[in-house]
Amino acid sequence: MKNNAQNKTGIIILAAGNSSRLGRPKQLLEFKESTLLKNTISEALKVENSFVIVVTGSNHDVIESELNLPEITFSFNSDWEKGMSSSIKKGINQLLDHNPDCEQCILAVCDQPFVTNSVFENLILESCKTQKGIAASAYSETLGTPVLFNKKYFQELLELNGQEGAKKLVKKYAEDVVSVLFEKGNIDIDTEEDYNKLIC
Repeated sequence: MKNNAQNKTGIIILAAGNSSRLGRPKQLLEFKESTLLKNTISEALKVENSFVIVVTGSNHDVIESELNLPEITFSFNSDWEKGMSSSIKKGINQLLDHNPDCEQCILAVCDQPFVTNSVFENLILESCKTQKGIAASAYSETLGTPVLFNKKYFQELLELNGQEGAKKLVKKYAEDVVSVLFEKGNIDIDTEEDYNKLIC
């Protein structure tokens, strides 16, 4: 799909957690002859006029060496233990360094195995069509990731703290949100049981 070059979209993939409930890095779990993280990255790379930033934290050495992808930018979050907000901040700062004129960003996670480039593109399309500043994925009667934010929200994303995630802004600015259906968006991998269900 076409998107004006000046509206370049930064896709920030949050992959800094230590997968404590799983007991091994979920980013590297095998999926579709690839890994969960690599699958998310490859789908993001298909989106035209976008650039991809991967925020790593725990196990960053292993993850970065495993991926070895020159077309993405890695951003190491040394404060990953402080919660999701620290990774969002790291990603936004990296995005602004990389492309200060960026019009919007999409925040994604690495453990939604059914994310596709269409999911990302639909967020961009609906935001453009409705002129809403936030486009959030809809599944299981909730709104969640991936979620697109217009640059007018970058400063507030940088002000999140602790375990606060982007959902705080989705709730706060509900009137500026368009919801975009993401089938199977509710499936994510937190435990071995989740993973076994996925691969069986």
